[in-house]
Amino acid sequence: MSRRHRVRAVVVALAALATASAPTGLAASPGPPQAAWEQWLHLPGVFDLAGPRADGRLVAAVHGRLVLVGQAGATSDFAPSYSAPDGPESYIALSPGMAVEGAGCSFPRDEVLALDLTRVPAGVARISSNGAVSHLADVTGATTLTGLALDTVGRFGHRLLVVGPAEAGKTQVSGIDCRGRVASIGVVDTPLEGGMAVAPRSFGPYGGQLVAADELRGSIYAVSPSGRLSAVAASGVPAGGDIGVESAGFVPATGVAAAYLADRGTPGNPHPGTDSVLRLTGAALRASGVRPGDLLVATEGGATVVGVRCARRCVAKVVATGPPAAHGEGRLLAVTPTAGRGGGGPAAFLVVAAGLAALAGLSLLAVSRARRSRRP
Repeated sequence: MSRRHRVRAVVVALAALATASAPTGLAASPGPPQAAWEQWLHLPGVFDLAGPRADGRLVAAVHGRLVLVGQAGATSDFAPSYSAPDGPESYIALSPGMAVEGAGCSFPRDEVLALDLTRVPAGVARISSNGAVSHLADVTGATTLTGLALDTVGRFGHRLLVVGPAEAGKTQVSGIDCRGRVASIGVVDTPLEGGMAVAPRSFGPYGGQLVAADELRGSIYAVSPSGRLSAVAASGVPAGGDIGVESAGFVPATGVAAAYLADRGTPGNPHPGTDSVLRLTGAALRASGVRPGDLLVATEGGATVVGVRCARRCVAKVVATGPPAAHGEGRLLAVTPTAGRGGGGPAAFLVVAAGLAALAGLSLLAVSRARRSRRP
């Protein structure tokens, strides 16, 4: 028997063995397993997360104040002059450093932008990287503010986007530049609140649009720069107040090291929370089928995570589960593996060079073995 025929016979035999060993009535290749949140850090009062900063630390909104969270879980107070009421959800966003189109200014790197719900009308506070607090803008036309996100993609001109109820069942979407000038983007016919994000350009027909969830209907929506509302996908999980999908975030194009979610303690609620920062490892997310550019949306009750992938059409499926008691709030924050690590420097160069040298050596060894195997 020739070598080619021997290889073919082995492949056929292995295929037959796999088919014979598969349980009757079950697919031979089951779908990927669902990931599970871990209670990574006990942090009483946490209700939102942003970041990471240039130094790799996350910013947490906790009991009306701000806390920095290190990669190993160490915490330290930040911006002692900042305070917000403990009850309302004064969500936060962190600037990666970006110029705003036509404004002649920028949102500086590591500046925190926080909903200011103490004012009438509600507005936005800004907290510099060194902790200085100032007022950015008041937002008229909405009875309060229920969410914010920075346009890091650019279709909204790199402005800060804020949402709030205009009237029953309707949400006003506004854009704010770095000088505090507010412009209406539109009023959409659904209530939107919680963690929201601007979609990467790769996200099918909704690339560059603001993506947010309606927990009452259990649906995920996109708002275009012209104010047009589109239904992205149905979550397929239970919906309702304090139950349905609320916390959105996108997996970075460079992959994900971990995802984080605030699990706010809410005594007396059917989902009372654990007062923790929940974490999903990058390995667990990849094993569950999550890929760069995917949308992740967590439910408020139980922190179930729905993954949404959009090409010509969008497909949603559950990719992770949480503690039944979890009370998810704010943004679902997916962090890239290189976030906050800065330049590599000489040591990193040596590591990369050594890796390339080892790869080259293995390649030469493989070629040498292949040549010997072809000799008569």
